[in-house]
Amino acid sequence: MKSIQFQNLNLKNGIIYLFLIFSCSIFAQQTTSVDFKKCFGKITFNTNEKSISGQVDYDFEVLKVTDTIKIDAQKMTFENVTLNGYAIRYNNTDSKLQLIGKFKKGKHKLQFNYKAFPKQALYFVGDFDGSNSNIASQIWTQGQGRYTSNWFPSFDDVNEKVIFSIQLTFDKEYQVVSNGVLKSKTEWKEQNIWNYQMNKPMSSYLLMLAIGKYDKFIAKSKSGVPQEMYLEKPDSAKFETTYRHSVAIFDFLEKKIGVKYPWKVYRQIPVRDFLYAGMENTSATIFSSRYVVDSIGFEDRSYTNVDAHELAHQWFGDLVTAESGKHHWLQEGFATYYALLAERAIKGEDYFYAKMYESAQQIKYASRTDTIPVLNAKASSLSFYQKGAWALFVLHEAIGDKAFAKAVKNYLNKYQYQSVTTDDFFEEIKKVSDFDLVLFSKVWLEDFKFNTQEANELLLKNKMIQLLFEVESLKKKPLAEKEGFFKNILQSNVDSFVKKAIVNQLKTEKWEDKKVLLAVALATEDVVVRQNAAVSLPKIPEDFRLDYETLLNDSSYQTQEIALYYLWKNFPEKRFDYLNQSKNWIGFNDYNLRTMWLALAIATPDYVADNSLFVNELIQYASPKYEAITRQNALEKLIGFKLITDEVLRNLVKATTHHMWQFSKFGRDTIRKMLKEEGVKASFEHILPELSEVEQFQLNRLLKEL
Repeated sequence: MKSIQFQNLNLKNGIIYLFLIFSCSIFAQQTTSVDFKKCFGKITFNTNEKSISGQVDYDFEVLKVTDTIKIDAQKMTFENVTLNGYAIRYNNTDSKLQLIGKFKKGKHKLQFNYKAFPKQALYFVGDFDGSNSNIASQIWTQGQGRYTSNWFPSFDDVNEKVIFSIQLTFDKEYQVVSNGVLKSKTEWKEQNIWNYQMNKPMSSYLLMLAIGKYDKFIAKSKSGVPQEMYLEKPDSAKFETTYRHSVAIFDFLEKKIGVKYPWKVYRQIPVRDFLYAGMENTSATIFSSRYVVDSIGFEDRSYTNVDAHELAHQWFGDLVTAESGKHHWLQEGFATYYALLAERAIKGEDYFYAKMYESAQQIKYASRTDTIPVLNAKASSLSFYQKGAWALFVLHEAIGDKAFAKAVKNYLNKYQYQSVTTDDFFEEIKKVSDFDLVLFSKVWLEDFKFNTQEANELLLKNKMIQLLFEVESLKKKPLAEKEGFFKNILQSNVDSFVKKAIVNQLKTEKWEDKKVLLAVALATEDVVVRQNAAVSLPKIPEDFRLDYETLLNDSSYQTQEIALYYLWKNFPEKRFDYLNQSKNWIGFNDYNLRTMWLALAIATPDYVADNSLFVNELIQYASPKYEAITRQNALEKLIGFKLITDEVLRNLVKATTHHMWQFSKFGRDTIRKMLKEEGVKASFEHILPELSEVEQFQLNRLLKEL
């Protein structure tokens, strides 16, 4: 993605003033003693020091006499704390603001100023002063699992429901996105004042903020709900492929769920270096920029499933919220299942059953070591998401579509804007069916084992799965006995899922025995099947080279990357040809093809007289000027091809301090592995003085592990 520079606003000390006005009303009180009614906040961001500060007013009512009132506030400082206009005792625990006093029944007004340097939940990406021109300047939040209380004094307890209204003042070159309806947007000098308003309560972790230079695309659902879809300005041409099916998914889910979308607007906005695939903030989904794709990228990295999953959460998670982690499957299981139902409407029955089969295999394999069931706060993501979806599939099929739909509709309507437990959902099932929920819960929610027999009975209702099971049953048969059968399937119009299973069975066969079938697999012109064939053949015989070379022209950046590497590796005499053919490739927005090409070009003797320009470019991709996924791609190539310089080592150490845990873990694990090699420790010690304090701390900790 292209760079976006911050406009100079001539603001003192580089501070960007962002005014927020929060008005909120507690719907589901955390305690029985205090009911917060309204909240007003003026917020200021300092992008130089990456801090946030502001003034907050709370109106609340004491329901019964209490001596302490708590507001979650992570590592914040407070000043001018007053109650009803008078100074009040308070205690800052580094995690909470505790108000101390004898609070009588009645209405009260709290006011205070605060400041925080968020280490999580709110992130500053890029440089707003324009010093780093290769990465867009953005501010975005991620509250789930990170807590909004890191950047705004609020409530970590998901059962505390609040109505938020937010007013923001920011540079008019930027789009500013938050929860709820945009009531007004007015220009003031070089800034715009944005006034967002929610009309229903939500948990604090669903409060969001996203700021960046975006183009906005607007559509409407069949029910008239505005759909706002954002893209960074250089990516505007990718709108159709990034948001393909988005409106159709909305229309499908609203109809299938049977409850009108609970908010007045729906927004989707991609951000750089996001922690996850997506996050379902109330009325606004933030998702990773890796899903911003063109028509070729769509084949491998479609946003469709993430789109459907996060939208389903607007009902399952945002409208009704799981009371505790034990019942988390009521959010993730439902969102996973309804996302697959939406994809089934788009891609067909075979796709749906293929995905259910895949998740069944994953769950069965994981259950060998994962003994924590779904109905447990410590359950794995696989259990909450995939096994939770399987539980709903079993229940849906058992009681029938009509009864299931009625129960879900009643469940959502009864508990809207409230917190729920599994028993709450079960009570609605009991009203429409006499299904044995006790046994169901024991088997699917309380037992870590996967009921393969019941799952297979459901899967085998699909003819494609029946054929897949037949193919899988032949694994131990000699290829000669099944070759004709496999060939017929590969040449048929059966789903690619079955054809992939055939290609997988060929991996261990002798080349002469499987050559014909692999040629047939490539002749399918199915991108998925051809990619599977490409992966299955790391050693390419000369008599199959021409067939394999056709993969370089596939409409798949993933396939092109695989094919380029394997061809370069297998045929040294043709490396110049392959490099010339692919020299202008870029790939996804993480530069997967460009970084691969640079590594191969550098490693090819005599391809150019001086490859220093290639080396420097690859090192640049490994620097903080680019997103984490691009940096990791480049670092993997640099280290894998032994292109290690001081700058490469510095970039690797910088990775260990990144806010994305996946990237920081990659940095740490890679350094640990490298330190096992002779002489590498001295190389890292050599760069220590050039590192920042936090980078020195991380590297010293790794060096001490030796």
